[in-house]
Amino acid sequence: MPIESGGRTVNKKRFRADDPERREWQDPEKILASIGLREGMTFVDAGCGEGYFAIPAARIVGPRGKVWAFDINPEAIAVLREQAAGGGLLNLRAEIGSGEETVLCHSCADLVFFGIDLHDFADPSMVIRNAREMLKPSGTLVDLDWKDIPMAFGPPAHKRFSEEKAAELIAAAGFRIVSIDDTGPYHYQIIASR
Repeated sequence: MPIESGGRTVNKKRFRADDPERREWQDPEKILASIGLREGMTFVDAGCGEGYFAIPAARIVGPRGKVWAFDINPEAIAVLREQAAGGGLLNLRAEIGSGEETVLCHSCADLVFFGIDLHDFADPSMVIRNAREMLKPSGTLVDLDWKDIPMAFGPPAHKRFSEEKAAELIAAAGFRIVSIDDTGPYHYQIIASR
């Protein structure tokens, strides 16, 4: 049964940051490596939840890099902060905030990442414009999202963006679409540059 959480509709299955079932069909380290994340980079995780991508990103970028993560859900941010502290990840900063109002830095990020959540924001166009504000001129935006097909979990069908719709929103914010790829049975990935 879907529930409302801070303006976001969440389907009955909630994926925790340490969910082993999710890792079978969505390996965060593999995904982050495929988008070019490496040591020393600055990574922004927009709508980070409990840190499924933020925690491995902080390990990849290392102490010379930085991970900025934000989510509207205070409980998720509390879990992420606890995990980061427990893992000694001093390079990860997690904030409570909506994507429509949050700009964590200006022209500082190498990568801004939407991990299966662009469809959740009340105003995705504003969130993408804010992402552009955070990116360096040479930065990359990545949208990993649910395919617009029926499946047992994920957001309701009416909430999902097709690859075409997501690409259109991203391009309208002034990005150049670099690639649109199928990333397995449930997701697609769009890479865009400024």
